[in-house]
Amino acid sequence: MTSPKDVLPIAINSRLCLASASPRRLALLEQIGITPDVVISTDIDETAEPREAPAALALRLAIAKAQAAQNLDAADGFVLAADTVVSVGRRILPKTETEDQARACLQLLSGRGHRVRTGFCLRYGEAVVSKCVTSRVQMKVLSVEEVDAYIAAGEWRGKAGGYAIQGHAAAFITGLVGSYSNIVGLPLYEVSTALKGLGYRTPVTAVQK
Repeated sequence: MTSPKDVLPIAINSRLCLASASPRRLALLEQIGITPDVVISTDIDETAEPREAPAALALRLAIAKAQAAQNLDAADGFVLAADTVVSVGRRILPKTETEDQARACLQLLSGRGHRVRTGFCLRYGEAVVSKCVTSRVQMKVLSVEEVDAYIAAGEWRGKAGGYAIQGHAAAFITGLVGSYSNIVGLPLYEVSTALKGLGYRTPVTAVQK
């Protein structure tokens, strides 16, 4: 793996590919003044390997997505990929696709603490920066009526752990330790630091200089 300090800064506003179809990650980047030039979705198997730890899974999938995107479309620029995993202990919760899955996740998380891990991988040529960031979240005890209402609202679809902290589920969270943006889907401090370390500069940065 190439260290950022070994990579010379490149031209301002170099091409950035976000290897994620998640509108949340796109919105998070735009929140800090970064607009990817292209957004693509990669088709990789996200099944956890036997006995694979949640952090290892998040990081492995992010690295695989970045490599796939670089091969597909972004060999001449920056590639950023990420994957978010929710777990209770070593138990990895699914990205819920059915009401039954979402209900089971919410019932498991009710009144308990859990961890949200987002692995990200940034590639530029042969240079690679990858990291997994962990946030701890505590959820209140949920009533049957609260679970039913959340299921009916449909926010759970495709969400790791069956909920979205930036939506109605914010009312369920009694505390968190770590990065909020990491729980949404992208640890902005770590990602922006990695981008700067590899020489990426946004238009805002250019004006400030």
